[in-house]
Amino acid sequence: MPWIAMMAISSSEYAFTSAEDTLVEAHGWGHGHIFWLLGVWVFFQAAVAFPAGRLRESGKLSAKAAMMLGAGGALLGYVSLAFAPNVFFAYLGFGFFGGTAAGFVYATCVNMVGKWYPERKGGKTGFVNGGFAYGSVPFIFLFTSYLSVSNYEGILFAVGVFLAALVAISGFFFKDPPKNWWPAHVDPLVASEDPRIRRALLKNPPAVKQYTPMEAIKTGILPLMWFVLLCTAGINIFGIAMQVPFGKEMGFAGGIVALAMSLKAIINGTGRGVIGWISDLYGRRNTLIIVCAVLGLSQYAVYLSGSIGSMPLFLLASMVSGFGGGAIFPLFAAMTADYFGENNNATNYGLVYSSKVISGLVGAGMGSVVVDNWGYGTAFVIAGTVGVVCAFITILLKQPKLPAEQQRTPQKDETQAALVLD
Repeated sequence: MPWIAMMAISSSEYAFTSAEDTLVEAHGWGHGHIFWLLGVWVFFQAAVAFPAGRLRESGKLSAKAAMMLGAGGALLGYVSLAFAPNVFFAYLGFGFFGGTAAGFVYATCVNMVGKWYPERKGGKTGFVNGGFAYGSVPFIFLFTSYLSVSNYEGILFAVGVFLAALVAISGFFFKDPPKNWWPAHVDPLVASEDPRIRRALLKNPPAVKQYTPMEAIKTGILPLMWFVLLCTAGINIFGIAMQVPFGKEMGFAGGIVALAMSLKAIINGTGRGVIGWISDLYGRRNTLIIVCAVLGLSQYAVYLSGSIGSMPLFLLASMVSGFGGGAIFPLFAAMTADYFGENNNATNYGLVYSSKVISGLVGAGMGSVVVDNWGYGTAFVIAGTVGVVCAFITILLKQPKLPAEQQRTPQKDETQAALVLD
């Protein structure tokens, strides 16, 4: 059910720019408004993650209530795109209400999966997280090929009703497990004898304690995770916002551009599930280093392929870029629980994910400013370089350890045990 709900909200981010030409022509908005609308949507989608986590963990907001809010906001977002009398109402309806609604759905779905599957959260979180990308594929083709000035109001309204219904129906059955819950049918002692699980625990050992948000910040690791996600998420959003107009400017047909964007979304989503499984085997940090490098290098490839007019290379580079851009999110979601524990994961991951507040504005809004002033080449080179630099920064990410005075000293414990026995 969380997977279905995540697919339902994905079109607002991944398919939105596919409707750019129609919205500009129908409403008379400038092309820059489209990129800033996406940036504002991402801003509020990420900004609500932390407060939503606090409300959820305090018991003031149930999972079902959060999903109902998400369904209502999703509908309002598409209604505003269809009937907004001016661009201000689009910013309010789609950017604010639509983005906030998506944030409630995203935070609820991702964190709920980690709670229900504590023994294998990497693959499960990645699978559900993947719906946030490839669920948009039908709408990319719909907006690119069929949306027009004559029918956009009806299509956008119908899409909004359909997606809001999916979120509401899925969310109606949501329920959180108790704190510190563990599946009754999984014996932790027997599970540890499984070589696959043993390897996963060696590569991704559980947190040394259940960190509160303030304790997690004071380790210095959480702020560093926040910064790396800010940069990599900005690259991902830049690619989402710029790939369609860049492909069209380079002379590729609309169908090819839609195919490239769809492949990007599919690989982005499936990559999230695959990367979660890979990180269970080889470690979150090691996997994240490779993903950052791939994300950065693929930006160079997208620009090069478009510049030389190579359609096969453009499609391939789009897929690789999509893989890197999607893989970062489940890695950070699982890594947050690995480093700081599950009990406060909704809030702690909300803090890390809040970096997307800035990355959305930088990737979409500032990305368009760079393109307008210095061209696509400069923008893609900057994006690629930032990704490569993040690969080196990620080497510094290590699981926090307890201070020396809080660590268990075996000799002391054994002495105390002997005294008790005596």
